[in-house]
Amino acid sequence: MTHRLTLPSGRSLMSAMVAAVLVGTLGASSLRPASAAPQFRITTALRMQLPTMSTGQHQSFIVTGETAQERNALIPLAGGRLAEMGGFTAISPESAQYATALKCMTQAIYYEAANEPVQGKRAVAQVVINRLLHPAYPNSVCGVVYEGANAPVCQFSFTCDGSLLRAPAALQWAESRRVAQAALAGSVMREVGSATNYHADYVLPRWAFTLGKVTKIGAHIFYRLPGAIGNAAVFGDRWSGVERIPALDLNRLRRALEADDALLPPEELVPGLTVVADVKDRHSDADVGGRLDTTRAWRLEIPDPQQLSASYSNSVSGQGVSAAQIAGDPGNEGDR
Repeated sequence: MTHRLTLPSGRSLMSAMVAAVLVGTLGASSLRPASAAPQFRITTALRMQLPTMSTGQHQSFIVTGETAQERNALIPLAGGRLAEMGGFTAISPESAQYATALKCMTQAIYYEAANEPVQGKRAVAQVVINRLLHPAYPNSVCGVVYEGANAPVCQFSFTCDGSLLRAPAALQWAESRRVAQAALAGSVMREVGSATNYHADYVLPRWAFTLGKVTKIGAHIFYRLPGAIGNAAVFGDRWSGVERIPALDLNRLRRALEADDALLPPEELVPGLTVVADVKDRHSDADVGGRLDTTRAWRLEIPDPQQLSASYSNSVSGQGVSAAQIAGDPGNEGDR
């Protein structure tokens, strides 16, 4: 099934986020410790915007390939100190929910960062924990990981692109599981602070200009929500107490996997490992998850330069590239 997604402009995204701050009561509650959830109201507009910022194929790219790596490197880091996040220890290893939470966390780390360094795996785990504690996201590990799995837009692409039907590689799975256990035992990856989003460096999604760039670890670039909604004090939600993997549309997963495998001759596929890079897709050698078939899974939509938000334009001008140039350049169509 073809899913076409046209993302809103940077201006509407930032307006929604600003509105979320205005309707909240962060003025006084921002002084509270992270363990105490402030009174923070998420607007309907913000809830509609955040799910479009996926880690995978269901997003709109400004550019891909080597050009994306160059432009990503030019995006400046967000100013200020990194948020100091507390360790997450709400799920007891003896509880009935722990095994399910551990499986979901391990899957996220493996399918998103199996061939990344340990620090890269820890960073992905921290993003999952950060989302769990933020009021804009589900309040369970599996809820975060499988958000949108049966919707047109899945937050973690492996939950809807067929990757789950591939058997994992034993060594990478074991390491991912160890990192997951540490994250659920309170380990904190301080280098990513309050990051809730990331993307691979070989793509440049439009939403990258609306968030605060925190750091780059391995092939992933991490971002925090802008302004007060990304402050540590907001991450005070509590674990829901329930972990559940939703029933998935297996026919959808099979179709996605078949479309992925069809891009290469069967003899070139290695089950459970990354597939060989090919000019017909955008896929990094470090990836384990599915491919991005640009003829089917997404549609490139370049924003009108006249409609760009001020933050977007400022970010672009800081790279020495005009907004008009970016809007007129659909990007490199080579390997990802």
